[in-house]
Amino acid sequence: MKGRRGAALLILLVAFALIAAACGDDDGGTTTAADGGTATTAAGTPTTAAGTATTAAPDMMVPDDFQVGMILVGPQNDRGWSQAHYEAGLYVMEKLGLPEANLIVLDKVNTADRPETTLPDVVADMIDQGADVIFATSDDMRDGIEQAAGQFPDVPMIWSSGDSAWVDGKAYKADLSNLGNIMGRMYYGKAIAGCAAALTTQTGNLTYLGPLINDETRRLVNSVYLGARYCYENYAGGDPDDLSFEVKWIGFWFNIPGFTLDPTQVTNEFLAAGSDVVVSGIDTTEALVRAGQEQDAGNAIWAVPYDYEDACAEAPEACLGVPYFHWGPEYLKVAEDVIAGSYTRDFVWAGPDWGDLNNRDTTAIGWYDGDALAADAAGSLAEFIAGLASGEIDLWVGPLNNQDGSVWLGDGEKATDFQLWYTEQLLEGIVGASAAE
Repeated sequence: MKGRRGAALLILLVAFALIAAACGDDDGGTTTAADGGTATTAAGTPTTAAGTATTAAPDMMVPDDFQVGMILVGPQNDRGWSQAHYEAGLYVMEKLGLPEANLIVLDKVNTADRPETTLPDVVADMIDQGADVIFATSDDMRDGIEQAAGQFPDVPMIWSSGDSAWVDGKAYKADLSNLGNIMGRMYYGKAIAGCAAALTTQTGNLTYLGPLINDETRRLVNSVYLGARYCYENYAGGDPDDLSFEVKWIGFWFNIPGFTLDPTQVTNEFLAAGSDVVVSGIDTTEALVRAGQEQDAGNAIWAVPYDYEDACAEAPEACLGVPYFHWGPEYLKVAEDVIAGSYTRDFVWAGPDWGDLNNRDTTAIGWYDGDALAADAAGSLAEFIAGLASGEIDLWVGPLNNQDGSVWLGDGEKATDFQLWYTEQLLEGIVGASAAE
């Protein structure tokens, strides 16, 4: 929203803000790492990450020439990770009252699609075009965005899914004061996905289509597994040890012929081995497309896609639901801080708005039930989500062992942010590699 408001309106808004603060939720300041209501800043101090509607400040002067640079690892229309970021950029433009032309985008920035392109060169080009802030939106952009941040120290940058701004993290870069990090607490969304899978399976054979192997992807696989076991036991009435759970990794975030395994072929292998629910962890929708083809042929096969809120549209008859990122609110906060001249780099691990999981102005991650989720399963899933929201259900509490039998969490021990972020192994009971060979 452009332009300054009158002094009377400003005073009125301040008054409303004070009233809202006085009437706020008494529990708002006591959230923990496992409740998803906080983000961790560079200083390690919890700050609210969800639950407050996000829009440009009414008295903020937004320059007409303010521009945002966004670097995507995949196609901007992949119906997955990259499209979620691209649409977050459009969200920022809308909230600031700027035209879409002020969003400078380059997609398919990876070594297979653009082998001659370097991330520092992309950043330099965007800055030359007038970008005031840069978003590098993939984990594997680490080296390039850190180099670019050093080359352009006066330009605010965000490395999405990174940890370079986390003072207590393993990869803190004290010298890169312009480079912040934003990530969503997707382990909640993946636990919900696992629950939906367990409530639906008829064979007890669940599978996970994984991208590459790192701390993030291991964390998400573990979360699907824990959500599935909990719901299979507590709602479906089964023995969680009877569930089969296997992950196969294709080698990258999406299919690159000749470089990765073919996700369609991997899905076919899952189905041939008796899996009836495939949970996807890659950026694109091959698993869901295959499940839709099976449904069209009269076979009881389902899938759970990932990343993008409208991913189920690829095959709604086979889609149990989708856990998705909504980067817009956090990206807007960064843009507003840059405009106001108050940007400081933070490590933000933003949680869901449990009060309204699909509120586009307040939540960092969300979940939509799919058309293929049965009504009774949807009821149990809603109860599970309510338990996560209240803290009554905490899946990340020991005893939990790593895949090699070593202890990850002792009896009654709750996982810290550090333990969750740096997930070194898959959990005991999961079939599949914990590390690349």
